Amino acid sequence: MFSAKSKARLAALTLAGAAFAIPAAALAGVVVKSTGPSASQYPVGKKVDDDATITLKDGDQITILTARGTKVMRGAGTFKVGEKPKATSARFAALTRTRAANRVRTGAIRSGDTGEGPTNPNLWYVDVTQPGTICLHDLGEVRLWRPQTDEIATYAVASATGSGSVDVTFDVSEAVAPLDPTKMALTAGQAYKISGPGNGGVEVTFALLEQEYDQADQLAEALIAAGCTGQVSLLADRLGG
Repeated sequence: MFSAKSKARLAALTLAGAAFAIPAAALAGVVVKSTGPSASQYPVGKKVDDDATITLKDGDQITILTARGTKVMRGAGTFKVGEKPKATSARFAALTRTRAANRVRTGAIRSGDTGEGPTNPNLWYVDVTQPGTICLHDLGEVRLWRPQTDEIATYAVASATGSGSVDVTFDVSEAVAPLDPTKMALTAGQAYKISGPGNGGVEVTFALLEQEYDQADQLAEALIAAGCTGQVSLLADRLGG
C-alpha cells in the first residue's frame, strides 16, 4: 500500500512526464510582403510555421515576421522559415515608439531598397500622401507626417460627410505636426480627406487598435485584420531592409 505522500509524489511525476510527452506548439510567422511568381501561394497575412520549408522561383521575394526576428527570402532557392532570422527588435521599437512632442523636427529617412525618397519614420504617423485605413491607439493624439519639408505648408483634414475640418500647418524643416483634437475629434470608421499643396486629396479611415504589441508578428496580424495595409507595408520594408 502507498502512503498519501507517496501517492501525491507519484501523481506529480506522472503529470510531469505527460507534460514532457506533449510536443511544443510550433512557432509561426506571418507573411507581410510577397512579390513574384509565388506571391499567390504566400499572400500577405498567411501564417507559416518556423519549421516550414519554402521553395521560391526567380523573381520571388517574401518577408516573414516571426517572434525571433525577420526572415527575408529571395528566389530562386529553398529556405527554412525559422533558420537564422534577422534580429530587428531595436528597429521595431524605434518604428513603433509613441512620441509625445507636439512638433518634431526630423531628418529624412530614405528607402534602403529604392532610394526613392523619405519614408515615414514612425508607424503611428499619418502620411498625408497615402490613402487607406490607418490603425492608431489614440485618436486624440494624431500626428501628421509629410515627406517634403523645404517649405511651410498647410494641410486640411476634413470629414467626408462635411461635418467638420481642421488645418494643420508645418513650419519649414518640420516633417511632423499634431492635429488639434479640440478643433476636430476624429471617429473610428469614418472617412476623412487630407489635402494640401500639390496634393489633390487622399481619403483615409481610422481604426483603433485595442492593445499595444511588443512583438512585430503579433502587431502585423492585428494591422492585417484591421485592413491597415499601408502600415503593414511600412513594417515589412523597415524591418526587412
